[in-house]
Amino acid sequence: MDLPAEEEQPLYSQRPEWADVVPLEQYESVAPLAPIFYTDEYRDATNYFRGIVKSGEMSPRVLELTENIIRQNPGHYSAWQYRYKTLMALKSPLDDELQLMDELAIKHLKTYQVWHHRRLLVQQTRNPGPELEFIANSLQVDTKNYHTWSYRQWILAYFNDDALWSHELDFMESMLESDVRNNSAWHHRFFVVFQSGVRSGDEDRDAVVRRELAFVKERIAIAPNNASAWNYLRGVLDHTKISYCELQAFVLPYSLPQPPLGTPPEVVDLESPLPSKNSQLPCVAAVEFMADIHEAAGGGDLVKATEVGYVLYELGKYLTYRSFGNPWQMSTILYARDTGNTGSRNP
Repeated sequence: MDLPAEEEQPLYSQRPEWADVVPLEQYESVAPLAPIFYTDEYRDATNYFRGIVKSGEMSPRVLELTENIIRQNPGHYSAWQYRYKTLMALKSPLDDELQLMDELAIKHLKTYQVWHHRRLLVQQTRNPGPELEFIANSLQVDTKNYHTWSYRQWILAYFNDDALWSHELDFMESMLESDVRNNSAWHHRFFVVFQSGVRSGDEDRDAVVRRELAFVKERIAIAPNNASAWNYLRGVLDHTKISYCELQAFVLPYSLPQPPLGTPPEVVDLESPLPSKNSQLPCVAAVEFMADIHEAAGGGDLVKATEVGYVLYELGKYLTYRSFGNPWQMSTILYARDTGNTGSRNP
């Protein structure tokens, strides 16, 4: 990565203050078959970096040199590691370093070295409070960035402060309100609710499970073909050892085509919200769920599970990730499977 023109400076080999350092070429006494064509600026800086590493120098100018290299190549883990050692040796103000990281993390969100360096700094400052706001701002740039979510989970788990955890569910709801299909947000919610201990106010685990089931059902009703929500539902059931069969009343309407226009509305069941009016049905995830229900029931339901497997196969020929074809072509199969009525069901 080239430095912006306004930040370009003379090469280190041209600076008199660096005349005491002996630069080391990367391929000293080596003739590589396929050399990497670095820019002159990057080759010059890394040559001097190897020189100061060999001498063991740790000084303010080393911080300037490593920042230069990192701005050109944020994945240079040796520069990051030596920079951290130099910061510790000089007892440099780490708040200043964190401000620099604010800039670099946003610019290089997908570079794990940036986040690892920040983690090391916060371990020293012992001040995780501002980090959650910083992470929230970072997620506005990329709402599904693995490194950002991983860092948030580390902050919460490492410091394990009730004040940090206190608004996490609210944060999750706001993220899912913005994008109900954000798999990273669903994963983080599961981490917060089920994999990080019991928080104050959540001691009644049965009530927590009821809350989470109601939450995910409502989101499935909004967007039935959202794999992330169905995965969360399965995760809750698996974690709490609740049988899939207990969700059959909720899942069944999602595994069938939309009823014809003019069909009288069904009785509202608050624990089993129906698909939204414009939903594209049948939903593949719901059909899979029904197959698992029948398989778990065993006996005669194994035949149903096999039939549902056939339905999934047929659906696969008509449904794609973005286009759901004509689901009414499957209506006879689906209707017969779940009602036992082999008669035709016309749209």
